[in-house]
Amino acid sequence: MITISELENAIRDSWDASTSSYQDDWSKDNPSYGQCAVTALVLNDYLGGEIVWANVELPDGKFESHYFNKVLGEEKDLTREQFPEGSIVPKGVPKCKDFASTREYVLSYPVTQQRYAILKERVDEKVDSY
Repeated sequence: MITISELENAIRDSWDASTSSYQDDWSKDNPSYGQCAVTALVLNDYLGGEIVWANVELPDGKFESHYFNKVLGEEKDLTREQFPEGSIVPKGVPKCKDFASTREYVLSYPVTQQRYAILKERVDEKVDSY
């Protein structure tokens, strides 16, 4: 059985530009940049719970859409460090639009589906090797 720490490491070790929503701006200096939606999906696969959304306020006053997880009533966010110090991350809420869940909404985007498939395959391979 995999530990949460091992799962987190498997996810973090699987990130690269191809799994980021900002592929041209992704770098090893900020590996979680643009990884929130696909990371939330993979974490949800393994831990269950709910995927939630927040509109993060950056220090410059701009806003950035952000997805993360709520598991057993606790927020679990592996990509929060992508934001600069001083960013305000509100409590996560469902973002479903016309879908049954935030998960279904996030997966309604074909590009997100592709990025998720890449990350999921990599993480599954790492988890299988533990």
